Amino acid sequence: MSDDPDRDAHARTAPHALEVQQVLAAMDSHRDGLSAAEAERRLASLGANRLPDPPRRGPVRRFLAQFDNLLIHVLLGAAVITGLLGHWIDTAVIGAVVIVNATIGFFQEGKAERALAAIRDMLAPRAVVLRDGARQTVSAAAIVPGDVVILEPGDRVPADLRLLGARGLRIDEAVLTGESLPVDKGSDPVSAGAALGDRECMAFSGTLVTAGQGRGVVVATGAATRIGRISALVGTVDAVVTPLTRQMAQFARWLTGFVLVLAALILGFGTWLGTHAFSELFMAVVGLSVAAIPEGLPAILTVTLAIGVQRMAQRNAIVRRLPAIEALGAVSVICSDKTGTLTRNEMTVARVATARGETRISGTGYAPHGGFERDGREIDPIDDPTLHGLLRAALLCSEADVSESDGVFQVHGDPMEGALVTAAWKAGLDPTATRAREPQTDAIPFDAAHRFMATLHHDHDGQRTIYVKGAPERLIAMARDQRDPSGGETPLEEAFWHVEADRLASSGHRVLAIATRAAAPGQQELTFSDVEGRLTLEGLVGLMDPPRDEAITAVGACHQAGIEVKMITGDHAGTASAIAGRLGLRDPDRVLTGAQLDELSDNALDDAVQGVNVFARTSPEHKLRLVSALQRRGDSVAMTGDGVNDAPALKRADIGVAMGRTGTEAAKESADIVLADDNFATLAAAIHAGRTVYDNLKKAVLFLLPVNGGESLTILAALMLGVTFPITPVQILWVNMVSSVLLAMTLAFEPAEPGIMQRPPRHRREPLLTGFLLWRVGFVSLLFAGGIFGVFLWARGQGVDTDIARTMAVNALVVMEIFYLFAVRFLHRPSLTLRGVLGTGPVLIAIGAVTLLQVLFTFAPFMQTFFGTAALDVGQSAVVLGCGVAVLGILEIEKRIMQRVRAR
Repeated sequence: MSDDPDRDAHARTAPHALEVQQVLAAMDSHRDGLSAAEAERRLASLGANRLPDPPRRGPVRRFLAQFDNLLIHVLLGAAVITGLLGHWIDTAVIGAVVIVNATIGFFQEGKAERALAAIRDMLAPRAVVLRDGARQTVSAAAIVPGDVVILEPGDRVPADLRLLGARGLRIDEAVLTGESLPVDKGSDPVSAGAALGDRECMAFSGTLVTAGQGRGVVVATGAATRIGRISALVGTVDAVVTPLTRQMAQFARWLTGFVLVLAALILGFGTWLGTHAFSELFMAVVGLSVAAIPEGLPAILTVTLAIGVQRMAQRNAIVRRLPAIEALGAVSVICSDKTGTLTRNEMTVARVATARGETRISGTGYAPHGGFERDGREIDPIDDPTLHGLLRAALLCSEADVSESDGVFQVHGDPMEGALVTAAWKAGLDPTATRAREPQTDAIPFDAAHRFMATLHHDHDGQRTIYVKGAPERLIAMARDQRDPSGGETPLEEAFWHVEADRLASSGHRVLAIATRAAAPGQQELTFSDVEGRLTLEGLVGLMDPPRDEAITAVGACHQAGIEVKMITGDHAGTASAIAGRLGLRDPDRVLTGAQLDELSDNALDDAVQGVNVFARTSPEHKLRLVSALQRRGDSVAMTGDGVNDAPALKRADIGVAMGRTGTEAAKESADIVLADDNFATLAAAIHAGRTVYDNLKKAVLFLLPVNGGESLTILAALMLGVTFPITPVQILWVNMVSSVLLAMTLAFEPAEPGIMQRPPRHRREPLLTGFLLWRVGFVSLLFAGGIFGVFLWARGQGVDTDIARTMAVNALVVMEIFYLFAVRFLHRPSLTLRGVLGTGPVLIAIGAVTLLQVLFTFAPFMQTFFGTAALDVGQSAVVLGCGVAVLGILEIEKRIMQRVRAR
């Protein structure tokens, strides 16, 4: 990219051996990064920063793969034998069943792949770069060689970087080198032959920043990166076989084995009795096999889960792991962060406490509009050197920017720092001009371990000053003096400032302390020894982050659903309690702090965690203990997190929930669900959607199994009694692959039942096939078998021939299915309501399609030839319709009886 091809080649192959300026020159870049126009040009020329998509199975291989399962093998075997016996119609029908099943699976798999690709795009990593000298957050795919990337804790390194500078930077390179411990990084070159793990001035694509800050110039992207040569991109979303799918597949295998054994016994027993010809017996066994096995169930379960994923994505909840959908319905406790999740994350400086008293600042959000008031009178901050000095220090010790676009002011960077910048701007301190007068020389970035941030600045007269902001108790301990009302310094009054901090916090403010210190002339670097015990405390800042209105509503909805909401925050106990009260959390005045948690044994914590819903001054390690304590009590826990240190708690929780906007890549990769809008209400909506999906899965199982059960009981009863089969094998195949699949598919689209968030969560260990479901399957199977046999025997008693009687029996089965669909749509409520009768769009479309197909099945001559059916008159059709009405009526009575039994 430069005028020296040899140096360019060396920069690509061994950038770790070059000085910083040599690498920048070779990449035709500089410390302030590329211009936006140059980045666009390079992106168009060099391509996106991603690996080529992995090879996928072509459509032919994907279609042939649909035949690779036990059920299809059984059906293909049956087709071959029926053909050898000369039953060509049956062979053709079984072949059609196999083709239809494979086609459904083929299209569903393609749909799932497209949905997965869309989710990958939604979770595409992002990175902070310098373009035109300003920070910008861009997609990792848009990064080009020569870009300057800024690294912070929790970031996934987006490309291979030659580090330009680093402060306390440590990177986990286990994905690349296998080294279990993070590696310290710097900017000094190493030898050209240094091993990969010894290249301390390099940050490689796919590795994870665990601590510190740094920036580096991109030297390789996409397939040219080190990890791109040996592996696929890290952090892609993998398709997961869910426990439910695995359970149902195992159920199908056991059922297949049972049916084959039963079929062999029936074949032998029937041959011994001599009541049926062998070929007729074999066709009956084929019919029994197809009747008993719910061949459409796995596909319907997959469709239901896929639709659930799409519905949650529409609500800004991105599912990374499919088992999360099942687990969502069982969540009994939500442990949530406060800032940005329960609150707006639009911090505003509302109060400032200095030695001259408390000042209130009006205005909300990041717009620099508002006034200053003290003791009920408006003041000009320029006339108050203590207030003006504090706001100036807060501005200079912040790296966020506030900009205006189309009349809307937005913060770029930390929201709390944005509030400090806005407050200083309100006081007449222009951020750009103030920073230009005192540019930053060095900094100690904020870290949870030391709980403060410090910056070193110099003005054009050579004076150097250290500005510090952080937790009040930390800075009070680090300070020696305080700023007096006249602008001078007096000895620190610790007790006074602790009282002031508690007072601000108890009124719901997040409190920061601001301190300063004159630095030594010519000082260029900042160390911890420069700030410990030698600061002058300027005062305290009280920031407000109001609760989200929708979060207040969502907390109430969770309580109605039997879900406890617990707030875990690093804020002061008073702040946490005040916000919890406004959110509607239960017992907001009962607060446990991190220090108190440290003093509790695991047994004591198990007891305490039940009655406490507010935890303050906590660390990520405390989150892990809280999750474990709740799970020991039998709760199913959803935990939110956004930092790299939250990853253990997210993994331990039953549902790990990461923040899509503010969350680190480490948190997102550890989570089951990512909230694209960082909103607690979205999590509550996801639980609502999760309960709906689980309900729909149960409905699909509850619909299909009785249909198969009723058909199987009919065949068995006819064989045992030695009577004519009321329904033939090919007719059973027609019902299973047409009406059953079409009607069951509609259940995947069912909306939530009324009151779904008013019932308690299911137990985490509750099986899908509960005692109630097993009862319902058995009861409805008997109703279906009775309806089929009853209609057939009635018709024969009326003197009609066998074809008409069987046609009535088949149509009775389909009509019972249709009416049963209305009953099964509501598991916990009556179906005979206006909403229940009207149905949904998919239900009405499916019923219309099934009705049309049954008319063809009954009246079309070619269908009569193929399936052995005959036309029905009005009276016979009325009898068939009456079966469906009877089934629905009986089930409504059963529902009411079961409701009374459960109530008792």
